[in-house]
Amino acid sequence: MKSPHRITRRVRKITAFVAAGALMIAMAACSSGGGSTSDNSLAGAGKTGTDNGSTLTLWTRAPLEKQAKLLVAAYNSSHKNQVKLTVVPNDDYVAKVGAAAGSKSLPDLFAADIVYVPNWSKAGLFQDLTSKINALPYKDAINKGHLKAGTLDGKEHVLPFVLDLSMLFWNKELFKKAGLDPDTAPATLAEYAADAKKIQALNIPDTYGTATGLNCGGCLVFTWFPTIWASGDQVMNEAGTKALLASANAKAEYAIWRDLWNSGAVLPSSKDEAGPTWTAGFTQGKVGLMFYPATLLSSTTFDAGVAGIPGIKSGASTFVGGDGIGISKDSKHSAQAWNFMTWLMSKDAQVGVLAKDGDVVSRSDLANNQYSEKDPRVVTINKVAGEGETPVALNFQQAFNASDSPWLSLVRNAVLGDGGGVAKDNDAVTAVLAQ
Repeated sequence: MKSPHRITRRVRKITAFVAAGALMIAMAACSSGGGSTSDNSLAGAGKTGTDNGSTLTLWTRAPLEKQAKLLVAAYNSSHKNQVKLTVVPNDDYVAKVGAAAGSKSLPDLFAADIVYVPNWSKAGLFQDLTSKINALPYKDAINKGHLKAGTLDGKEHVLPFVLDLSMLFWNKELFKKAGLDPDTAPATLAEYAADAKKIQALNIPDTYGTATGLNCGGCLVFTWFPTIWASGDQVMNEAGTKALLASANAKAEYAIWRDLWNSGAVLPSSKDEAGPTWTAGFTQGKVGLMFYPATLLSSTTFDAGVAGIPGIKSGASTFVGGDGIGISKDSKHSAQAWNFMTWLMSKDAQVGVLAKDGDVVSRSDLANNQYSEKDPRVVTINKVAGEGETPVALNFQQAFNASDSPWLSLVRNAVLGDGGGVAKDNDAVTAVLAQ
């Protein structure tokens, strides 16, 4: 969104985010055309001469440090241009980008959590890449969720940097002990709950049926939205201005989790889990099954099964999160920066770097490759990626990911409370989205 830090989008000071956002909007209003930088400055990008020994600067959030370092090292070893990478702590990233935008000192390239991309595109922080992206022969294979998040008024601003997906993971050894088929994933959320209760019934010390982050809005959108999508519903309207979180399927999801919590099958620390350690129980082999970041597959040392997140009655889906990347409005090396971005989307980067490391590729035409074929679970992840969604809303952070978001209140009231008030809480989410 995904390692704990990847989908925990909270910043230490929400006021800093608001101030930075206001500053960005003000800058956008003052820029010529009131929007993103024209892609005329990218003329010649991708042609001979753009790899001319220039030094490029790139910022990324700490959650993507591993992937970013691998990509930059591979690019630098094969190009005259050299990319200088800066990794910023997750909680400091929004404020740092906001301050740099105000002082016109953004790096040539910067990655952005996909939920921030719409707002930062509107603020004019990214250059317009429309003509360049449209000219890519494989454009139709690029992850559509990330392209959509970076599209404003028909203009495209970002490409995928690193994808992360929420998936159902289960501990096969615990499944065996509970008398469950270790090779079969639960097909519905009710089956998921039943399996969690059977593992809980083993009464293994410090081991629980499932876990989640009940005080982490980012964790919850990453792992609970897919059940709604798999059930055939949406979480917001197309414009991202109205919440649709009081549907029958959504209420059924909250009810199942409320029952799971009341049954004692949920890791107790889930109640106050704000994100930093929300996956730790499963990673340590102490949780039977949970909705979990696909990027942690390589870090899971025991035998784990992987499947899409199930719906209420059928189906499977995923939250296609991660970060997009664009060329900043302040870059003086736009053509060279585009050279890096086109390489990023190439087979050399997508397969030779990301797939080799066990990460999800951003191009569907490269989903089946020599690395994914070695692990059927990676094939499953790549397949589900094409069935997932990336929600887009200008006020996504405030409505869902902030520590005081109305979405977080909705879930806590519905799961830890009596389950009433969902409609009222849904209206509160809408009120923020519509601002």
